[in-house]
Amino acid sequence: MRVAGSYAVVTGASSGIGRAVAERLAARGCRLLLVGRDRDRLAAVAERTRGEIAVVDLADPEAIARFAGRLAAGPSPDLLVNNAGMGAVGDIVDPRAFGGDAAAGAQPLDHDLDRLVAVHLRAPIALTHAVVPAMVTRGRGHLVFVTSIAGLVGVARESLYAAVKAGLHMFAASVRAEVAPAGVGVTTVAPGAVRTAFFDRRGAPYTRRLPRPVAPERVADALVTAVERDRAEVIVPRWLRLPVVIRAATPTVFGRLSARWGGSSTR
Repeated sequence: MRVAGSYAVVTGASSGIGRAVAERLAARGCRLLLVGRDRDRLAAVAERTRGEIAVVDLADPEAIARFAGRLAAGPSPDLLVNNAGMGAVGDIVDPRAFGGDAAAGAQPLDHDLDRLVAVHLRAPIALTHAVVPAMVTRGRGHLVFVTSIAGLVGVARESLYAAVKAGLHMFAASVRAEVAPAGVGVTTVAPGAVRTAFFDRRGAPYTRRLPRPVAPERVADALVTAVERDRAEVIVPRWLRLPVVIRAATPTVFGRLSARWGGSSTR
C-alpha cells in the first residue's frame, strides 16, 4: 500500500512501538489519529506528528465499543495499526501470580485475563470490524496487527500473554484470507523483546539472555516497510524466525533448547 498521504489510526501510540510508528508515518505525510490512555503523552506525540488524539482505555469493553462506533461512522482510515498491548507474567501453578489471593477467595486470573483479552483480542477485532467494510468497498486499505514472538513459540511464565498474542496472530491470518481478494492488505508484526517501558509496566524485568531487546524504532521501520511492500508477516529481529521454524518442525527439540535459556519474556 502507498503509505504517503494516507489516513492512519495507531493504537498504543503514546509510547514505544506505537510512538515510533506514528513518527515514521508522519514523516511520510500521513494524517494520524493517535489512540491511547495517557492524554499528556498522546498530546506530546501529537505535537511532534501533527496528529489528532483519542483517549481510549482499550481494556474497557464499553470504551472499545464506543471507539469502534466512531471509526465505523467515518472518516474511514486507510491504515489501522493495532499495536496497543499490556503484559502479564507469573507461574501458572502459583495462585498469586496473576493478581489475586486465592486464600482470600479471590479469582486470581480474572482481572488480568479480562484485561488481556480486551486489549489484545476484543479491541483489535472490534476496530477491524469497524473499518474493514469501507476498505473492502473501495478496494484498498491495510490492517496491521502487532503480535509477539511469544504467540508463535510460547514462553515460560507468560502463558496468558502468549495465548492472547497467538489468538491475535491467527485472527489476522484469517482476516487476510478473507479480505486479500478485495485488495485489502493485512500484516502481522511479531517482535521479540523491545526496549520500552513494557516490562516496567507489567511489574517484572526482562531477564532472558536471548533475544536481546531491540529499539522500538527498528520495529517501526520494519512495520512501515511491510505495509509498503504488502508483506503478510514480519518477525523482528529476523533471526527469530529460526526458532519459529524449529518449533513447527520439532516441538520436542525446541522445548529442550528453549529451556536452556530460562528467564522470562518477550516483546
